[in-house]
Amino acid sequence: QVQLVESGGGLVQPGGSLRLSCAASGSIFRVGTMTWYRHAPGKERELVASITGGGKIHYADSVKDRFTISRDNAKNTMWLQMDSLKPEDTAVYYCHANIAIDMWSSERYWGQGTQVTVSS
Repeated sequence: QVQLVESGGGLVQPGGSLRLSCAASGSIFRVGTMTWYRHAPGKERELVASITGGGKIHYADSVKDRFTISRDNAKNTMWLQMDSLKPEDTAVYYCHANIAIDMWSSERYWGQGTQVTVSS
Protein backbone atom coordinates (compact mmCIF):
# COMPACT_ATOMS: atom_id res chain seq x y z
CA GLN A 1 0.00 0.00 0.00
CA VAL A 2 1.36 3.38 -1.01
CA GLN A 3 1.42 6.24 1.46
CA LEU A 4 2.52 9.87 1.41
CA VAL A 5 3.63 11.16 4.77
CA GLU A 6 4.22 14.85 5.36
CA SER A 7 6.08 16.58 8.14
CA GLY A 8 7.51 19.96 9.05
CA GLY A 9 4.54 22.24 9.58
CA GLY A 10 4.14 24.51 12.56
CA LEU A 11 3.86 28.05 13.85
CA VAL A 12 6.30 30.67 12.63
CA GLN A 13 6.53 34.44 12.80
CA PRO A 14 6.23 36.57 9.66
CA GLY A 15 9.53 36.60 7.82
CA GLY A 16 10.49 33.21 9.21
CA SER A 17 11.15 29.90 7.49
CA LEU A 18 9.81 26.36 7.52
CA ARG A 19 10.75 23.24 5.61
CA LEU A 20 8.11 20.69 4.70
CA SER A 21 8.88 17.16 3.64
CA CYS A 22 6.81 14.50 1.89
CA ALA A 23 7.95 10.90 1.71
CA ALA A 24 6.33 8.23 -0.42
CA SER A 25 6.50 4.67 0.85
CA GLY A 26 5.15 1.27 -0.09
CA SER A 27 5.25 -0.82 -3.21
CA ILE A 28 6.42 1.84 -5.67
CA PHE A 29 7.64 1.36 -9.22
CA ARG A 30 8.10 5.05 -10.00
CA VAL A 31 7.07 8.41 -8.59
CA GLY A 32 6.05 10.94 -11.21
CA THR A 33 5.19 14.57 -10.69
CA MET A 34 5.04 15.64 -7.06
CA THR A 35 3.08 18.70 -6.03
CA TRP A 36 2.42 20.84 -2.99
CA TYR A 37 -1.06 22.28 -2.58
CA ARG A 38 -2.45 24.43 0.19
CA HIS A 39 -5.93 25.12 1.46
CA ALA A 40 -6.72 28.11 3.63
CA PRO A 41 -10.08 28.61 5.38
CA GLY A 42 -12.57 30.32 3.10
CA LYS A 43 -10.33 29.95 0.05
CA GLU A 44 -10.05 27.46 -2.76
CA ARG A 45 -7.27 24.91 -2.81
CA GLU A 46 -4.19 26.38 -4.45
CA LEU A 47 -1.30 24.72 -6.26
CA VAL A 48 1.86 25.98 -4.60
CA ALA A 49 4.66 24.23 -6.49
CA SER A 50 5.29 21.11 -8.52
CA ILE A 51 8.31 19.15 -9.67
CA THR A 52 8.48 16.41 -12.27
CA GLY A 53 10.64 13.31 -12.04
CA GLY A 54 13.04 15.01 -14.41
CA GLY A 55 13.24 18.11 -12.25
CA LYS A 56 11.02 20.54 -14.14
CA ILE A 57 9.62 23.00 -11.62
CA HIS A 58 6.58 25.25 -11.48
CA TYR A 59 5.70 27.80 -8.80
CA ALA A 60 2.56 29.75 -8.12
CA ASP A 61 3.18 33.47 -8.57
CA SER A 62 2.34 34.04 -4.91
CA VAL A 63 5.34 32.01 -3.73
CA LYS A 64 7.95 32.63 -6.43
CA ASP A 65 11.30 33.76 -5.07
CA ARG A 66 10.27 32.75 -1.54
CA PHE A 67 9.64 29.00 -1.76
CA THR A 68 11.93 26.31 -3.15
CA ILE A 69 10.75 22.84 -4.13
CA SER A 70 13.14 19.90 -4.47
CA ARG A 71 13.12 16.13 -4.53
CA ASP A 72 15.33 13.08 -4.19
CA ASN A 73 14.14 10.38 -6.58
CA ALA A 74 16.21 7.69 -4.86
CA LYS A 75 14.41 8.41 -1.58
CA ASN A 76 10.98 9.15 -3.12
CA THR A 77 10.98 12.32 -1.06
CA MET A 78 10.07 15.92 -1.81
CA TRP A 79 10.71 19.06 0.18
CA LEU A 80 9.34 22.58 0.24
CA GLN A 81 11.65 25.21 1.71
CA MET A 82 9.52 28.21 2.65
CA ASP A 83 11.30 31.49 3.39
CA SER A 84 10.07 35.03 4.02
CA LEU A 85 6.77 33.61 5.18
CA LYS A 86 3.73 35.86 5.27
CA PRO A 87 0.47 35.57 7.21
CA GLU A 88 -1.30 34.83 3.92
CA ASP A 89 0.79 31.66 3.62
CA THR A 90 -1.19 30.22 6.54
CA ALA A 91 -2.94 27.07 5.35
CA VAL A 92 -2.96 23.32 5.49
CA TYR A 93 -0.31 22.12 3.06
CA TYR A 94 -0.89 18.87 1.19
CA CYS A 95 1.52 16.68 -0.71
CA HIS A 96 0.29 15.05 -3.91
CA ALA A 97 2.03 12.59 -6.21
CA ASN A 98 1.37 10.50 -9.29
CA ILE A 99 2.75 7.08 -8.36
CA ALA A 100 3.11 3.98 -10.49
CA ILE A 101 3.01 0.66 -8.68
CA ASP A 102 4.00 -1.17 -11.85
CA MET A 103 4.89 -0.24 -15.43
CA TRP A 104 1.27 -0.29 -16.58
CA SER A 105 -0.64 1.86 -14.15
CA SER A 106 -0.38 4.90 -11.89
CA GLU A 107 -2.65 6.57 -9.39
CA ARG A 108 -2.88 9.88 -7.59
CA TYR A 109 -2.07 9.94 -3.91
CA TRP A 110 -2.50 12.61 -1.23
CA GLY A 111 -0.78 13.16 2.05
CA GLN A 112 -2.66 13.82 5.26
CA GLY A 113 -1.85 17.52 5.33
CA THR A 114 0.29 19.61 7.65
CA GLN A 115 -0.72 22.93 9.20
CA VAL A 116 1.42 25.99 8.57
CA THR A 117 0.55 29.07 10.61
CA VAL A 118 2.33 32.38 10.10
CA SER A 119 1.53 34.76 12.91
CA SER A 120 3.19 37.10 15.36
